[in-house]
Amino acid sequence: MPQPNSVKCLVVDDEPRLRRVLVRLLEGEGFTCVEAGSGTEALEMLQHEQVPLVISDLRMPQMDGVTLLREIIARWPDTAVIVVTAVAEVESAVACLQLGALDYVAKPFHLDEVRARVMQALDKRRLTLELEDYRHNLERRVQEQARRIEELSLERLQALVHFLEEKDPYTRGHSVRVANYSTRIARAMGLPQEVIEVITLGAELHDIGKIGVSEQVLHKEGKLSDAEYRHIMEHPVIGARILAPLMRDVPAALAIVRSHHERLDGRGFPDGLHDSEIPVEVRVVTVADSFDAMTSVRPYRPALSVQKALRELEEGRDRQFHAPAVEAFRAAFPDPAALPVAAPEIQPLHLPALSNHTPRRPLPSD
Repeated sequence: MPQPNSVKCLVVDDEPRLRRVLVRLLEGEGFTCVEAGSGTEALEMLQHEQVPLVISDLRMPQMDGVTLLREIIARWPDTAVIVVTAVAEVESAVACLQLGALDYVAKPFHLDEVRARVMQALDKRRLTLELEDYRHNLERRVQEQARRIEELSLERLQALVHFLEEKDPYTRGHSVRVANYSTRIARAMGLPQEVIEVITLGAELHDIGKIGVSEQVLHKEGKLSDAEYRHIMEHPVIGARILAPLMRDVPAALAIVRSHHERLDGRGFPDGLHDSEIPVEVRVVTVADSFDAMTSVRPYRPALSVQKALRELEEGRDRQFHAPAVEAFRAAFPDPAALPVAAPEIQPLHLPALSNHTPRRPLPSD
């Protein structure tokens, strides 16, 4: 409990004589006291300097003790309030306790009673503050622990994505390259750092839904059937479903996972979003993902050259791709020869020409 000489007390009473009696009693116990002659004056003083303890008479002109108590509880809830009442007004004092006063003292004052009531009120205040601090720190620790668990889970999922890609020569390093491209695009667009970090996270995890797609379908060398096409198009939804419990605090990253195959013209999947319905974070990753897909060998087609892939991006501006993101990609990589595209580790397969009709294997820019 705080020592009296470290506690400042505001005594409020419209009768100077009674106010001075309380002040002398409290100062004799080591308290530092200031005085106010009305509730209005007390509020003005509290606005300039908060004190841990207020002792206020109930009956005062302009603003009575009950109104003052309500104001203090509403504006400075950490302040302990003791009300002063005549013996005949004990019921009013009890009502003040229900409003939030910590105790009351009755006139005429007795030193031992005043001392005991004040010390008890300060002790209640200390315990209340300690409890609030404990709850606050406990909530913070729980939140930190939950956040760390989510981070560890995301790290494991990132490791899983990389592991699965390492098993597949067609997609090896795809997520890391897409994350790097996306980060560079976002920086070139001048997006805030916190947005860039979300984009990087979403880009690295964007294809995690392929865990739920049959490898036989993923690696099929020919044209997909209707059922196979629908199956492979489920991977953004599967990925979003997997990550939803872990990405509540980063909905934009989750949107990247679900919507990285959307198109500005509404012909994308899974939701057929149009233009402004697609977040900028998604638009950035769509450009990065499409470029890396086009310049990577896939079982159904050879890799495109960098120049050809860049032309595909330019031709898809404002139809499939966000024009500022395409421009930012070109600005981020002014020398196309320096682009870290995937090496054609497997010789391209000779497959029939792709049809423009569904069901189809996604186009190179998909």
